Amino acid sequence: MKKALLQIHLAVMLWGFTGVLGRAISFDAPVLVWYRMLLTAVFMALILSYRKQWVAIARKDVWQLIWVGCLMALHWVAFYGAIKLANASIALICLSTASIFTTVFDAVVHKRKIDGKELGIGALALTGVLVMYLIPEWKKLSGQDVVPDVLPHRNLGILSGIVAAILSSVFTILNKRIANKYPARTMVFYEMTAGWLLISVLLPFYMGYGQQVRLMPSLMDALWLVILSLCCTVWAQSLALNALKYISSFTATLSVNLEPVYGILLAFLFFKENEELNQSFYAGMALILLSVLLQMLRLLRPRTFSPGYVREKGGID
Repeated sequence: MKKALLQIHLAVMLWGFTGVLGRAISFDAPVLVWYRMLLTAVFMALILSYRKQWVAIARKDVWQLIWVGCLMALHWVAFYGAIKLANASIALICLSTASIFTTVFDAVVHKRKIDGKELGIGALALTGVLVMYLIPEWKKLSGQDVVPDVLPHRNLGILSGIVAAILSSVFTILNKRIANKYPARTMVFYEMTAGWLLISVLLPFYMGYGQQVRLMPSLMDALWLVILSLCCTVWAQSLALNALKYISSFTATLSVNLEPVYGILLAFLFFKENEELNQSFYAGMALILLSVLLQMLRLLRPRTFSPGYVREKGGID
């Protein structure tokens, strides 16, 4: 049990580290995602071939995996876009609202009535986002904030982070439908391949939009990309799935919700992002983390809990 707890927390810490690596890698978000999905698909293919774990996928489920992979690709572009526009801390705290969106969207998809508590928790998370977004703008308009903002594109970063959270909640719901039908590694391979193909199609349009896009990685970028794909995706997923054999779904989900905390602490440590953030960020972060905590407390009742959260999510972030 102790080993499983260490495994799940190490996995979550590795997922939190993706924010730091997203800032360290100098590529634009679409190029970064293109490389991450390509490398992850290659690593998964090598593992599946070495262990002879290839499993046939039904045609209707292949299309489901393609949809999930495409949404995951767009989610990552939005997430890393938030990091580039703002910083890793803002991107991660915005991404933590995904669990709230998942609860609401899951109720809509399954035509289940959304109760007042869920709406209240969602409103609390939204208030946290608005606090981060609106207070700096209000201070600028009222002339109270005369110090130049070190993050001039902060608000665009917040919007991009919320888009990433919404996309994450959608592909989590779609993944949930087939999560127990196939091994996780097989699903991830198809999803990564589909997402990589989508980015490959869209990347020329992005480059043709007048962007100065660099495609060849530097030595350090190549190193960070391998770590991002191999350690923060493949290894982290294996740790999480092994831990799920011995811990409850609630413990796994509670641990996964610590991802932004780990990620923000790592961003503070490596990039001193605490010096880039203002009081409105901390106020908004407190409200968002409170909403996540309240949501977790609601899930304490076993009958309302969705088993295998990490598996449904794809085991990656």
